Amino acid sequence: MNDWQRKSPLDWETYVNKMVKVAAIEKHEYEGWVLTVDPVSASIVLATFLENEKVSISVVLGHAVQEVEILKEGDDETKQRLSCIFAPEESKAYSPEELEKRKNNLKTWLETNHIPVTEQGESGRTLCVAGVLTIDPPYGPEECSSSNEIILSRVQGLIQGYLEKQQ
Repeated sequence: MNDWQRKSPLDWETYVNKMVKVAAIEKHEYEGWVLTVDPVSASIVLATFLENEKVSISVVLGHAVQEVEILKEGDDETKQRLSCIFAPEESKAYSPEELEKRKNNLKTWLETNHIPVTEQGESGRTLCVAGVLTIDPPYGPEECSSSNEIILSRVQGLIQGYLEKQQ
């Protein structure tokens, strides 16, 4: 077991969001921003920003790490870019007003297409379709849930089509 593998998760956490140079076995060197360190294998996940907003991800296996040198601290913009790498596109934050507008637009559209829909919950944030399917904020296909897989699939398809027409 090498020195890197003997570190604790709290030690590894100090490397997150920092530009590092990793010296590995067989004289390999890797540079990039530390996204995370796997607490079981001590493997380092590095991100490198390329042109055209593309990102390259590489993993240096923990047993191969010989030395990790911090080259640069990440600023707020870099931390934000790193935190969004694996986040889905739809996960952007919506204001309460935007969520209310999305809910009302979807509800109106469902009603226009003769699909029975009601609002549920104390704040009325959840839409309920035909009493068997719920749609939570931000009201996309991924936020639908139902024990009936056929209804779930069909309503998700309808909402997906509706959202594609909106764009």
